[in-house]
Amino acid sequence: MPDLRAAIARYHARLYGTPVDPERFFVTGSGMQAIQTAFAMALGTGDEILIPSPVWPNAPAAAQKVGATPVFVPFAYGPDGFTLDRTRFADAITARTRAIFLNTPANPTGFVATHDDLHFVLDLARRHGLWIIADEIYGQFHYAGGRAPSFHDVMAPDDAILFVQTFSKNWAMTGWRIGWIEAPPVLGQVIENIIQYSTSGVAAFMQRGAIAALEQGDGFVAEQVARARAGRELVSDTLLATGQVRLAKPPGAFYLFFGITGETDVRKLGLRLVDEARVGIAPGTAFGPGGEGFLRLCFARGEAQLGEAARRLAGWITARSAT
Repeated sequence: MPDLRAAIARYHARLYGTPVDPERFFVTGSGMQAIQTAFAMALGTGDEILIPSPVWPNAPAAAQKVGATPVFVPFAYGPDGFTLDRTRFADAITARTRAIFLNTPANPTGFVATHDDLHFVLDLARRHGLWIIADEIYGQFHYAGGRAPSFHDVMAPDDAILFVQTFSKNWAMTGWRIGWIEAPPVLGQVIENIIQYSTSGVAAFMQRGAIAALEQGDGFVAEQVARARAGRELVSDTLLATGQVRLAKPPGAFYLFFGITGETDVRKLGLRLVDEARVGIAPGTAFGPGGEGFLRLCFARGEAQLGEAARRLAGWITARSAT
């Protein structure tokens, strides 16, 4: 729908401060379809794609779906949280590497790439002729003030970057299943064909709802970010007070990725927490290499529910150490 593409272009100009041609935007039936479409364009059977890990598991699955191999590059972890291991990243490139996937701010770690990180990845991609698939869907959930750093800040117009986006996070429209790809207009026919052969397109009423979100939803997005910021502080401070967690407050997204001292089998631990603390939590091993010893908790919840979950977890941790 041309009206939606134009609305996305106006939103982009507000967010990044530069005008852009609406022809760069292609509406998809979810952020996941945007990722699948981007991977289908950039990858083929036998190709490799570098993916920092831990990572949302749907990303490597999308690579495997098109016959490519996800090459996991574990983040470095320290007192300040997760950072990009640049040496390991550069060393992971082989003759079969065709693309780099970077989710920033990241699910599940809360990692946020710095502008130096983005320059590093972009320089690698340019030197080796690689595509970058940039998943910046949590870009407004950035707790250092303002939006997170973006490839839009460092790229040239002709760089080989495919941006994937969704309405699910900023505007809480998960059930609407609508997103978009930003790509060079020359790829338009390819993108349109891939979408035509899968879902044909996105229903008009969903696109109208997306336009309303873009044009009237800035206040709602600000409220979402403020609520997530408060949730991050509430849960982090409650768990840190136990003195028995490995935890760095995440600079972005809305997930807490933390460990509990002495607990290494996080899959079993997750099941125990459901039974004993009555809190549902995801084991870090669900997010690939580097997730061992970690748990993921989503803090994009109401204060009452989140506070109760934090109290139950802290109580369980404290009681465990007392026995």
